[in-house]
Amino acid sequence: MTTLFKNPRLLWQSLPGQVRGLVRAMRPRQWTKNGFIFAAILFDRQLTDPHAFLRVLAGFMLLCLTASAIYLINDIVDIERDRLHPKKKFRAIASGQLSIRWAMVAAVILPIVAVGGALTFSLPLALVLIGYLALHIAYSFYFKNIVIIDVFAIAAGFVLRVLAGVVVITVTNFSPWLYVCAGALSLFLAVGKRRQELILLAGNAGDVRTTYKEYNMALLDDMLRMVTTSCVLSYTFYTFEAKTLFAPNVMLLTVPFVVYGIFRYLYLIHVKGEGGAPDELLFKDRALLIDITLWVLTVIVLIYIR
Repeated sequence: MTTLFKNPRLLWQSLPGQVRGLVRAMRPRQWTKNGFIFAAILFDRQLTDPHAFLRVLAGFMLLCLTASAIYLINDIVDIERDRLHPKKKFRAIASGQLSIRWAMVAAVILPIVAVGGALTFSLPLALVLIGYLALHIAYSFYFKNIVIIDVFAIAAGFVLRVLAGVVVITVTNFSPWLYVCAGALSLFLAVGKRRQELILLAGNAGDVRTTYKEYNMALLDDMLRMVTTSCVLSYTFYTFEAKTLFAPNVMLLTVPFVVYGIFRYLYLIHVKGEGGAPDELLFKDRALLIDITLWVLTVIVLIYIR
């Protein structure tokens, strides 16, 4: 037993196959997307407030459970199409590691636990989680099959993540521009992902997802240019409203980090042929990870340190 705890890989392999499959299907790597819930507490200068931080942290954990339920539902709905995908065919449900029966049970239990947990300390958070569930269930069954609406649904999910962080605490210094930034950034990532999927799947793209029959490289490249500009402009406009402990408009110093991050991601898409899984690039590309870390540290210094 001691050896198992000393060697995480052995401990992981000792778990029943269905348990390992469930954990994989819950996609813990993609929980990084739920970090958007911390936007309000960070920019509202409450990050050092233990009570507020614990509330947002609890909200983050409940949001992760909710998101995992959606991943399970999505994988159940797309099981046959995932089996045609060169990468998605290895997912827990598509590969048979996790049975559909157990996946359905977990997909019911997780949101009940999440919404029930939210009700114990924040009714608004519970309502946001219900809205998040409704949006993504509609996406899994309907919106994902409608061209352009599919990426807007994804963007709405990111805006709801930000909203979850706003409603769980009392904010006084939070700019609406941050909602625009979250929406623009999520559109940027979603369009970039579809572009790479179209390249990866080539002639089989329409078999994997119906909307891929409606997209082409010219359209996606034009959309990518538009949302790239929107990301930079919306964040720049936010910096004019951001309140810091230094001189006015000093938050403009963080804009170069945002621009570099977007340029780096475009480089990974166009030159390296990556971008199909944005959440994985965050940990895989060292330059992108360093840039995001420096951006966060700079924001903290400007907002919290005199």
